[in-house]
Amino acid sequence: MEIRELRRLEEFHAAYRLFDDIWHPDPRNAPVPVELMIAFAHAGGYVAGAFEGGRLVGASVGFLAADRALHSHVTGALPGRGAGSALKLHQREWCLRRGLERITWTFDPLVRRNAWFNLVKLGARPEAYLERFYGVMADEINEGDESDRLLAVWRLDRPPGTAVEARYPAVLADAGGRPLVKPAEGRTVLVATPPDIETLRGQDPGAAREWRLATRETLGGLMAAGARVTGFTRHGEYVVERD
Repeated sequence: MEIRELRRLEEFHAAYRLFDDIWHPDPRNAPVPVELMIAFAHAGGYVAGAFEGGRLVGASVGFLAADRALHSHVTGALPGRGAGSALKLHQREWCLRRGLERITWTFDPLVRRNAWFNLVKLGARPEAYLERFYGVMADEINEGDESDRLLAVWRLDRPPGTAVEARYPAVLADAGGRPLVKPAEGRTVLVATPPDIETLRGQDPGAAREWRLATRETLGGLMAAGARVTGFTRHGEYVVERD
């Protein structure tokens, strides 16, 4: 697999089509228009693609942000190829060559596989809970749900994370596919995630909304009160430390 920055007009259009195939957005809600990709690349931002046999199988778009950071706005990849991971490692090296210290991005706190990748494989940490961050999103993946996001911060001088095995009391648990908010004592607590929120949105929108609101109440409430997310378990739970 070849990872490189995009430079040619046809490559930007290929990235646009790839994002369209992944998210199937309303035409008025494209993740990144071609014109913005061109502008970001021209102005020194990060616009890169993963190529397999000459075919674009992943792409990532980011822009320079305050305090020596790159904000990675969107990364999309076809499944089963490792393109997403390869793009993140390329992005890291790109930042280090330019003296940048952090990469930030947002992700849905309910998507368990993304939380695992971000917190365990990369070692990023959520530093803010952003309620309804993008407003209403018109695409097949997010339609019908509210766009709460976690702001992930990947500090490039830190090693990858590890999965946490220790057991702590849960403030949000999975009770037969439904969220269960519970009182919990102790400095360290767990916040569960559903196994597959994207499938759940289509099969049981009511349950998906319950998870959204329960996560906002627990994880969002804890972080607003100063708690820190310090890890993620193999069972799909955020590890949260209270002051």
